Amino acid sequence: MPAFSENDPLNIRLELESVPAGSPASAVARQLVTLLTTGELAPGSRLPSERVIAEQLGVGRSAVREALAALEILGIVQIRPGSGTYLQGGTSDLLPTTLSWGLMLASNRTRELLEVRSSLERTAAILAAQRADAAQLDELQEYLERQRITLDDPQAFIEADVRFHVLLARAAGNEVLADLLQSLRSMLSVWVGRRVRTRQATEAAYEEHRAILDAVRLGDVAATQRAMDDHMATASARIENADPIVSAEDSATTGPA
Repeated sequence: MPAFSENDPLNIRLELESVPAGSPASAVARQLVTLLTTGELAPGSRLPSERVIAEQLGVGRSAVREALAALEILGIVQIRPGSGTYLQGGTSDLLPTTLSWGLMLASNRTRELLEVRSSLERTAAILAAQRADAAQLDELQEYLERQRITLDDPQAFIEADVRFHVLLARAAGNEVLADLLQSLRSMLSVWVGRRVRTRQATEAAYEEHRAILDAVRLGDVAATQRAMDDHMATASARIENADPIVSAEDSATTGPA
């Protein structure tokens, strides 16, 4: 399988520029995307180690780790524990994803992504109110209940929260819409820490979800739209006010999210 040799000083041909001190992981990711779309790497190629990339860019390994994790979420690379990080596909396969990254990597695009997400979530909820069947409503109720019993466990609550939104999008009966929403959630979750970390925040999110499901179950389109709009307003505010995600290695200097 094609791979880079860490002992070869010309191993990378990264032609990457040093990243200014304090730059976020997105700056590292932007340069890696450039590397991966040059066409010089064959599908399945193993990338240099975190250490080599970090040294080449003049950044900490944590920034490289965050960037690679983001690339994996979007399907650009595959991280194999104990083996390395591998390119998932050829240049032509990466182009559509790279277009998405062009949106995400710009530091001023978070608000725009949130606006798009809010619009799509509203559409998904309205369609779900019109199309959801009994089995889908029951599954949504199950994940709403999981939220209720995990109000004091933010991580478990977030998992149930995300699953609720995924199921709601699937209940809309439009796979393209569901996939777009999943991509947007991935983009936002990679770069922004979630603020659902207190009992007050989880309770508020739970009540918002309950209102959405109640309206969807009744098939009330207007009430569904109002409920989702209310939820998106508070959810977007939490994300906009959240700190960028940092690794445990960096947390001592950046403070809690």
